[in-house]
Amino acid sequence: MRSDNVRCGMQQAPHRSLFNALGMTEEEMKKPMVGIVSSYNEIVPGHMNLDKIVEAVKLGVAMAGGTPVVFPAIAVCDGIAMGHVGMKYSLVTRDLIADSTECMALAHQFDALVMVPNCDKNVPGLLMAAARVNIPTVFVSGGPMLAGHVKGQKRSLSSMFEAVGSYAAGTMTEEDVTEFENHVCPTCGSCSGMYTANSMNCLTEALGMGLRGNGTIPAVYSERIKLAKHAGMAVMEMYRRNIRPRDIMTEAAFRNALTMDMALGCSTNSMLHLPAIAHEAGVDLNLDIANEISAKTPNLCHLAPAGPTYMEDLNEAGGIYAVMKEISKKGLLNLDCMTVTGKTVGENIANAVNKNPEVIRPVENPYSQTGGIAILRGNLAPDSAVVKRSAVVAEMLKHEGPARVFDCEEDAIAAIKGGKIVAGDVVVIRYEGPKGGPGMREMLNPTSAIAGMGLGSSVALITDGRFSGASRGASIGHCSPEAAVGGPIAMVEEGDIISIDIDAHKLEVKISDEEMAARKAKWQPREPRVTTGYLARYAALVTSADKGAVLKVPGRD
Repeated sequence: MRSDNVRCGMQQAPHRSLFNALGMTEEEMKKPMVGIVSSYNEIVPGHMNLDKIVEAVKLGVAMAGGTPVVFPAIAVCDGIAMGHVGMKYSLVTRDLIADSTECMALAHQFDALVMVPNCDKNVPGLLMAAARVNIPTVFVSGGPMLAGHVKGQKRSLSSMFEAVGSYAAGTMTEEDVTEFENHVCPTCGSCSGMYTANSMNCLTEALGMGLRGNGTIPAVYSERIKLAKHAGMAVMEMYRRNIRPRDIMTEAAFRNALTMDMALGCSTNSMLHLPAIAHEAGVDLNLDIANEISAKTPNLCHLAPAGPTYMEDLNEAGGIYAVMKEISKKGLLNLDCMTVTGKTVGENIANAVNKNPEVIRPVENPYSQTGGIAILRGNLAPDSAVVKRSAVVAEMLKHEGPARVFDCEEDAIAAIKGGKIVAGDVVVIRYEGPKGGPGMREMLNPTSAIAGMGLGSSVALITDGRFSGASRGASIGHCSPEAAVGGPIAMVEEGDIISIDIDAHKLEVKISDEEMAARKAKWQPREPRVTTGYLARYAALVTSADKGAVLKVPGRD
């Protein structure tokens, strides 16, 4: 056992005295020590139930012969952090979570880990840590929120943000907004659509790192407590068989995850997180393969914000395994990949059934023949940009219009709500990338304002920042290289015509190469917005969005 390094032999007598101080018995010290990484806190609605999940995991570990030991991980609520300086601190926590978990796991020589995350950066951060530490690890999340109900219709957090836009447009009263406010988020859990948190929890199943139902069983269902107990038992079986994260998170597994990403219509943030996780696992996940996979993967699900169904509906329809079973009919999954169940993907999904073809379209009747996410390139984004194609209305798949240029999110929101953006415009928000932000803020407020003001089918938005999984419409993010390093988005001028062709994967500003070069020659870097604290260190080390915004390791990268 790895934990023998801190518990066995005469040299470890001082260590054992400290375990005695914890109240640990001699019997407990002889068993494998399993770290349970708890993301519980009292500020994130998706995490307020994690204390119950952790207790269930502890029972599962103990029942299966291990000694459970809990330690914490931080988490930010993206919804509460949205639209102000707090959003600069969202993406950056992904690396803090990975780093601190690595420190705790290796400093105390745990034999295995159970990760208990739920919301946006917490899941990828812990997946990154799992790949780094590479000891037997199982994930069990806190589960999704139930959908809210307003005026007889299911609703979610994206509806709330759009309601604010509708109020600004004069099409909704203050009383209407209050009704949304009081009913769209009715329970604990990760917000109820296919937003980033739920996308990553679903992809954890697809990667093979979570048990069946991890992505879809609602937070308030007792079934999730049972799942947590089984996760504790499963990690002990992985320990006995020495199945490790890098045995599971192989190149084939990441291709499976990308395929499922396309089928499910996940958040564009998955295009940041999957490459970052793969990087930690020693797998080169080039985003060029995303369009290759998308071209042959049908989009089978339109969950909010792309459509009227929610995570609870996907769960009742058979969950992620049912979607995988549908996709496997086209031979698009590697069924031999190992998973935390100790079985292969093929064995896991053998008996899965699609119980609702309206929620999970059969492969013979998809929403589209191609996947839910598209990678765009062109003279505006030579290193790539990302759009959630499944959430774009048909008339915006191809669009040309004049650039309306803003150097921060706040200025863009003021213009949108002030009625200064009109049909046909292309809103450009720059200097919001990983380095320029710093922190690559999510742009749910401007996209929701555009939708709420009735411009969702006529206005596009392009940024070197990113979008919430709750964003919909022609919202193109991760434009790389970013403005802060002199990317072409920094050269766009007010009124330039921008051409978007999502089906052709093209994103271009209609100026000549000579004009672009001339503007580039005159461009000067801007002074950093933040010069102290963690954000300044982050800005100094972070790479481009197309590389997953991972942090450079001096001397290696």
